[in-house]
Amino acid sequence: MNRVASTALLPFSALYGATMKIRLALYKAGLFGAQQLEAPVISVGNITAGGTGKTPLVEWIARELADAGRRPCILTRGYARANEEDRVVVADGRTILANADQAGDEAVLLAEKLKGRAAVIADRDRAAAAQWAIENLRSDCFVLDDGFQNLRLTRDLNIVTIDATNPWSNGHLLPAGLLREPRSGLQRADCIVITRSDQSPSVDALRKEIDHFSGSRPIFVSRMKSCALQHLPGSPEPRDRDEPRRVAAFCGIGNPESFFAQLRAEEYRLTYVHPFADHHKYTQNDVDTVIRAATANGAHALLTTAKDEVKLRSLRIDLPCYVFDIQIEIDDEARLRQLVMNAIDGD
Repeated sequence: MNRVASTALLPFSALYGATMKIRLALYKAGLFGAQQLEAPVISVGNITAGGTGKTPLVEWIARELADAGRRPCILTRGYARANEEDRVVVADGRTILANADQAGDEAVLLAEKLKGRAAVIADRDRAAAAQWAIENLRSDCFVLDDGFQNLRLTRDLNIVTIDATNPWSNGHLLPAGLLREPRSGLQRADCIVITRSDQSPSVDALRKEIDHFSGSRPIFVSRMKSCALQHLPGSPEPRDRDEPRRVAAFCGIGNPESFFAQLRAEEYRLTYVHPFADHHKYTQNDVDTVIRAATANGAHALLTTAKDEVKLRSLRIDLPCYVFDIQIEIDDEARLRQLVMNAIDGD
């Protein structure tokens, strides 16, 4: 957003901020009720709109809980699904029951990565979804995806992710900036996870800022590491087995520049890039447009993200296409794992 547009929207940001402040005060005073579940809840959220890398952290937490013998269920709103008013059981802990159109891209991605380990439910009413999961799936703990501003559920551990490449946007609240609430809201967090630390030269300065705004909450530093490069079924087979290095990249995620930067760090030569809006629903024309531009710029193949791949399966892709999959790597992982387990065990 340019400076002129941002300045023009500042009055609306002031109104938004006042509304948020009143809402928080009403919850704090007990005038708006927060529901306490019969099972522990771990929330992962952020204070900015857009992608901060929280989905890989949600996956990591659910995997840790499953490995500890628990029956986790991920509660998500399921952004950009066909009918956001419906409850969709994306996975019951054993079987995947919905596609990306029905449940949203991130919900399906989590369900596939955690197949056999965690249930996933997409529902705007996360409290009702959790109660249903307790009664029908025997879920005994919950991971609340994008839950920092969802105050209707009490939580046993409140985690906030902050993207090191764009931690505060321009420092303004929505709609003039990307902040969902003032940075002082970090004081509600139990800990903060800095993501994409390897893409920023200012992590130490960011830690000091977070320490100031959060009131010295524990801070963890993480980065995204590539874990697989998979050929997209249905796209042409590569001419040789060598990994392509002259490529075009496209994605529809919250922070597309972080994806392109990671590919360059992995020494891919990006001849063409095409960012789409977050949660973009691809059409055949979208894919054809990317392929024409990629071919014109000398790309030998396409690269995209796992989140995008779940929405490309029904489309024709006439150029070899690969899915660049990632996982989160956390400094002092054992300490974060202990915080998670303490919250689950009620310590």
